[in-house]
Amino acid sequence: MTIPALKLTTFVPNCIITMYWKKPWFQFAILMLLAFVWGSSFILMKIGLKSFTSYQAAAIRILLASLLLLPLSIRSMKQLRRRDLSSLLVAGFIGSFIPAFLFMKAQTQIDSALAGMLNSLTPVFTLIIGMLFMRTKTKWTQILGLILGLAGALGLISDGEMISLSNINSYSLYIVLATMCYATSVNVVKTKLTHLSGIQITSLSFMFLLPVSLIFLLTTDFQPVFASEGWIWHLSALAILGIIGTALAMLLLNSLIRYTSAVFTSSVTYIIPIFAIIWGLVDGENITALSLIFMSVILAGVYLINKRSKANKSEPELIPGKNLKST
Repeated sequence: MTIPALKLTTFVPNCIITMYWKKPWFQFAILMLLAFVWGSSFILMKIGLKSFTSYQAAAIRILLASLLLLPLSIRSMKQLRRRDLSSLLVAGFIGSFIPAFLFMKAQTQIDSALAGMLNSLTPVFTLIIGMLFMRTKTKWTQILGLILGLAGALGLISDGEMISLSNINSYSLYIVLATMCYATSVNVVKTKLTHLSGIQITSLSFMFLLPVSLIFLLTTDFQPVFASEGWIWHLSALAILGIIGTALAMLLLNSLIRYTSAVFTSSVTYIIPIFAIIWGLVDGENITALSLIFMSVILAGVYLINKRSKANKSEPELIPGKNLKST
């Protein structure tokens, strides 16, 4: 007697899953979760770089994420179409692979405060690229929310920090380039791949990254790594970064893009500094009243970015693509 395999839809129907993803409160909750995960990634990167080079750390991060997603990649192969190939390659290489290397390289020479400030450029580039190349329609409330979120993020990051032109060097350009990569990928996924689920987009795009990251990693020298004290713990930090900070986070991000705007999804970079402050509180640091004000400004900006008009509220939300599958 064989027991039939159980699927998620056995317990939770597709329509129920889709219904939750359409809810603004659920979208905001996912955005906060992503901000928490990525807000914790900076410390994991720093730990990993204690034993590994920036190239090794980035390759390990992508390789572990790809291996974790491999079973999903195999299952999603039947959804792979030639017309989606270029967009999936953009999502994989431009949206994950290249930024991973750029951020790791930048983290070797600049501090986290400056990195967080430059990372906040992502929604700005997302809006610009969407308007110029994707013909994305933008509401005035989104632009206002974008300005508020950016102002709040910059204020929160710079509050109590000595950030000056002397702290800005050529390594800062790596993060600026990474934010442009993120913005390009988010727009492509939103305009070209919404007929696929978040699981399919993520698993298929990372399927192409697995052999590339493995070959890249094998060309590096691990002898200094094994001679480094505590390299196993540093590898563990990179493992957490790859599994949770990359694989799981990208599954959530690509699912969120289907049901919201590209600008709203990229606004996660505004919320990341809030969790940096929270981590500081856990570590015994103090929070100022000005920081609380900046947090409120950020949340108000994110709310405006995702605010729907009355017409949209009264009509059922339409998502590009036919026969939508659950994320």
